[in-house]
Amino acid sequence: MKAFVLVEPGVVGWHDAPEPELTPYGAILRPVAVAPCSSDVHTVYGGGSRKAPNLILGHECVAEILETGDLVKDFKPGEIVAVPAITPDWRAMGIQEGNYKHASAPFSGHQLGRSIPGVFAERFLIPDADTTLAKIPEGVTLEQALMCVDVVTTGFTGAEYADIQFGDTVVVMGIGPIGLMAVEGARHLGAARIIAVGTRPVCASLALEYGATEVLSYKNGNIVDQVMERTGGLGADGVIICGGGDEVFTQAVDMARYGIGTISNVNYFGGTGSLAFPKFSGGRGMAGKTIHTELAKGGRIRIERLLKMIQYGRINPQKLVTHHLHGLDEVETALQMMREKPADLIKVMVKTDGK
Repeated sequence: MKAFVLVEPGVVGWHDAPEPELTPYGAILRPVAVAPCSSDVHTVYGGGSRKAPNLILGHECVAEILETGDLVKDFKPGEIVAVPAITPDWRAMGIQEGNYKHASAPFSGHQLGRSIPGVFAERFLIPDADTTLAKIPEGVTLEQALMCVDVVTTGFTGAEYADIQFGDTVVVMGIGPIGLMAVEGARHLGAARIIAVGTRPVCASLALEYGATEVLSYKNGNIVDQVMERTGGLGADGVIICGGGDEVFTQAVDMARYGIGTISNVNYFGGTGSLAFPKFSGGRGMAGKTIHTELAKGGRIRIERLLKMIQYGRINPQKLVTHHLHGLDEVETALQMMREKPADLIKVMVKTDGK
């Protein structure tokens, strides 16, 4: 079976991988459409945790079910389904404590393409179909469903943990695909003013369409100064970190309001070491600012609820897909595009049948 793998840190390639073995609760699927993302770039080039040799990459996928295990109740071969990027082990004991994302081990909710084989292969296994796979409603496009499995849920997770109240001022730092969906999520949760921070014109334009009231650029001066000036020195009620280097964490604390400000991070900070916590804007440890560091929400119910938002016209993430490639072999090209980020790129979708 052909699969796109991480050969070693910084090296990818096509590999003859073993066929997935069906489990009683599981399903074997064929990818119909996939999308490499920044997390795949981090996995390959970012020096993260050690991965198994020839790990099959990929965690954004819409797929056709080929086989189901004997204990699968809700799905059957031939169905086209959304495959959530976050696939918690819903049978782990930690789930009963509400620890959905790290129930049995750190990042146990983020398995695909990380601790188990991912979706960039001719076939792949989802160990627990009924609790993981999501049914796609009639009228939802392939692009829309594909964006839901990671980008929409991650951006919305960032907005949810920002504790947004009606009328709030919210800053979204980094307006790539995740940040754009954080803007959309913040709008739906009732933010009155959404200040988007980013420099790429294609993303700035779409941020305004999704609900940003203004877009600020690092190129026009210190971003904290710009936010504080526009908020009369008060700062933002919520700051959602969706991109940027280590410095954005400090900046988020700097620009969050004293007493009630919330920082919600869904950004990946690569490497080792520490993130700097600013003593002054942190009130020397007593500023009353809340910090959340969150993995995206996943699982079947989460993704099916987001797909309903598309079905009934509440959101439309299709505009995030700016590029289309055809054929499974193009996954490698798509990964490099996400690494290099051409000026007109937001997300690239690979339709695996080549049509």
